[in-house]
Amino acid sequence: MVIAFQKYTPGAEPEWVGTANFTRVVQDPEFAAAWRNTLTFTLLALLIGFAIPFVLALVLNELRHARAFFRIVVYLPVMIPPVVSALLWKWFYDPGAGLANEALRFLHLPTSNWSNGADTALVSLVIVATWATMGGTVLIYLAALQSIPGELYEAAELDGASLLQRVRHVTIPQTRFVILMLMLLQIIATMQVFTEPFVITGGGPENATVTVLYLIYKYAFLYNDFGGACALSVMLLLLLGLFSAGYLRLTRTDGEAA
Repeated sequence: MVIAFQKYTPGAEPEWVGTANFTRVVQDPEFAAAWRNTLTFTLLALLIGFAIPFVLALVLNELRHARAFFRIVVYLPVMIPPVVSALLWKWFYDPGAGLANEALRFLHLPTSNWSNGADTALVSLVIVATWATMGGTVLIYLAALQSIPGELYEAAELDGASLLQRVRHVTIPQTRFVILMLMLLQIIATMQVFTEPFVITGGGPENATVTVLYLIYKYAFLYNDFGGACALSVMLLLLLGLFSAGYLRLTRTDGEAA
């Protein structure tokens, strides 16, 4: 925080510049692009990466055979180092001989630029992040589902409720606290996305995947502007602090109610 208000160069005496770092960072054309990409990534991650783990947990909860095997399969991506996972998907998305386009050609469907296209790069990274992290979320959902009393489902079935009605009127109300907690944690995590744009796209094409954390990296280690990097970090800290406060308040309220 102190460096955010200084002109700081390693090996030189720091110089106090007040809010000049914040002003310079805000005026940077990449600033708006980074925040727009980060917020869009977070929204897409909620739409794509929030629903899929819940659906997978519902499916796993209904399985009667090979449940342990499928749990391992779902959780396996979490055990792969993030950089290895990103490199794997970078090859997968290769517009030439990548497996994604090869599969589309096999199905006689039009190919895509995936992470190399300005319109598709961000969505491609969301898919990578969802695949890499959903295993832990699925297990948490699965634990919440298994804590729901079976009598509630039996009563719903006796009333003639369909599967979707049971999910809507029993499953979601009984797990709403877990859903809200994971949503807040996912917002905090996805707004700090760095590995995927750094390894797969390098922030491109045309700054389409530059995120706030990636821009912080560029200021510090490419521009050698640690004051600007810290100023941007403080902005991100304040925003994430709001979501963190909401999470802590939610968990404290639930503990007091219990």
